[in-house]
Amino acid sequence: MTDVRLRGGRASLGLSFFAQGVAFALLVTRLPAIQDRYGISDGLLPVFLAGVPILAGVGSVVTERLVKRVRPSAVLRWSQPVVLLALLGVGAGREMWQVAVALGVFGAAVGALDAAMNMLGVSLQRAYGRSIMLGFHAAYSLGGIVGASLAWVGAHWDLALAVSYLPVVAVLLPAAFVGSRWYVDGAGGRGGAGGGAGVGEGAGASGGGFRLLLPLCLVMTFAYIGDSTVSNWSAKYLEDVLGSSEQTATLPYNVYMVTTLVGRAVGDFGVRRFGAVAVVRGGALLAAGGFAVVAGAPGVGTGMVGFTMLGFGLCVIVPQTFAAAGRLFPGAASDAAVARLNVFNYVGFLVGAPLVGALGDGWSYRGAMLVPMGLVLVTLVYARSFGSGSDRYGGGHERARTVDVG
Repeated sequence: MTDVRLRGGRASLGLSFFAQGVAFALLVTRLPAIQDRYGISDGLLPVFLAGVPILAGVGSVVTERLVKRVRPSAVLRWSQPVVLLALLGVGAGREMWQVAVALGVFGAAVGALDAAMNMLGVSLQRAYGRSIMLGFHAAYSLGGIVGASLAWVGAHWDLALAVSYLPVVAVLLPAAFVGSRWYVDGAGGRGGAGGGAGVGEGAGASGGGFRLLLPLCLVMTFAYIGDSTVSNWSAKYLEDVLGSSEQTATLPYNVYMVTTLVGRAVGDFGVRRFGAVAVVRGGALLAAGGFAVVAGAPGVGTGMVGFTMLGFGLCVIVPQTFAAAGRLFPGAASDAAVARLNVFNYVGFLVGAPLVGALGDGWSYRGAMLVPMGLVLVTLVYARSFGSGSDRYGGGHERARTVDVG
């Protein structure tokens, strides 16, 4: 596989991650406007919000089956336009059933999209022979920042949802579709570079093989419980517990997104230098420390320090979990392992927000922050799973390359 083809595949996949970050941020940051447009009650809103990750999990499971017959690049090529059109549908409808259908399509397509993107990322990393997964997730974080900024513009100028979404979809849809011409498949088990036997070869990601994947599934779930805690409760925590102003309460999530971007942008260099196990351990310790600082913060400034630590700590765990699945299950089993693992992304998202909310209401929000802290620390128990396989991408384990592919 030529270095030019790999470079093209890496750039086009990065664009796909970026576009997905923009689309998801535009959806979640305009939820109040969506609720007002369709008259969705506060009691019904959680049903709509839960439906998206549930259907995304279904989409990921379907993708696991689908990629046995078609290449992941084909799934990604067609699911990304569906996600963008569904986003436009959310903004353009008038009746509640219309937004329900649009959100359902969005959720199912996002599950397929997330699974396919990470399948291609894992196979490209195998072809490169060194860590590049964090860079793809950095592109997603950048897209999230851009999407949230565009949503702020739409809210500030009181733009209709369709007016806010249409220019974004008009730009991203053709760009992503054209970019899909350069997706690179099969660097793992479909005849590309980086084949070879490993721990999961032949076992697949089910049955006995799933027992190998289970530690990574737990790590993925706990990481997303931490992530959803920041996304859903940081503003309320700063305002209600630490006594900040309403404007200041919007800052923790912005800081979290920026630190996530920075951490992922430089994280691959850390993996290459110190190895995935050390980076994941460091990230887990930093994230747990962040939750501890937030829980014990005497004021707003200390709380902001804690949320900053959380961004730098949590950002490395999810990309490295996908990469570890690719190393545990080399070859054709890699795609199934990534799709199965991707489901636990949505499990963590579904569990995290209501868990912290229930503990906060029934006990205290300070105490509730200690629960995701403890769960993130469990990652230390399973850290060795991130070093399994014949090529570890970092810490002296990079494969020799005959050409630098960038």
